[in-house]
Amino acid sequence: MAARILIIEDNPTNLELMVYLFRAFGYAPLTARDGQEGLEAITREAPDLIICDLEMPGVDGYHVGRQVKSRSCLPKVPVVAVTALAMVGDRDKVLAAGFDGYIPKPISPESFVRQIEAFLPPEQRSSQRREAHASPGETAPPPPRRATILAVGHSAINLSLIRSTLEPFGYEVIAVQRPEEAAELARRHSPDLILSDLQMPGESGLELLRQVKAEPALRAIPFLLFSASTSGRTEQERALALGADGFLLQPIEPQALVSFVEACLQKASRN
Repeated sequence: MAARILIIEDNPTNLELMVYLFRAFGYAPLTARDGQEGLEAITREAPDLIICDLEMPGVDGYHVGRQVKSRSCLPKVPVVAVTALAMVGDRDKVLAAGFDGYIPKPISPESFVRQIEAFLPPEQRSSQRREAHASPGETAPPPPRRATILAVGHSAINLSLIRSTLEPFGYEVIAVQRPEEAAELARRHSPDLILSDLQMPGESGLELLRQVKAEPALRAIPFLLFSASTSGRTEQERALALGADGFLLQPIEPQALVSFVEACLQKASRN
């Protein structure tokens, strides 16, 4: 069974990113938005690992770390600091507060889960990560390449989340933030699927969809759109009328994204 990971983080964007990444790899993330709430969750939930920001108002991360290590009633739980601190001596200060290690901010979506897993025993690591099945000293083989996905969106975080979700399942993800570049990349790389944000500065996802479907060489590529808007019924209808193969609403659950992509590619292979 994969570990239950408690994230204590007062920054909503950082918290959302970490939750998304852990869910993508089959973990059960728990959340607390400040140190006091985190201490209460530790007692209540008995997590397998704790990730804690250091700089929080009120009860800060240092206090959380000392409290966790001083409570004899708690089982030994790895506690990892996630911090923007980078001064000489900060590492020693973090470890002296009771933390087992620390990861600097900003975190890298491509490597964050792997970094955290280093603090977990193999039996608590997610079965969705191939590294969990490698013998000690072995390098796990990369997953077989399944398809190339062209991801288009103005948010670098969203693109990182899409890449972090799909690449472990064997997909190659080509990410681009400027929709006007997407059609040229599609011609150059011949992706198996295009996944595009609907609302973008300048050219919208609908305009990109219209352009792709107008070109004979690109027309057969499955095209998925995603949007944070829940009121865009008319936009969904327009997208489907223009030839879109599906429409996803944000926030996108990792497994839902994988399932949607797989279903879309299987349907295209039968046509």
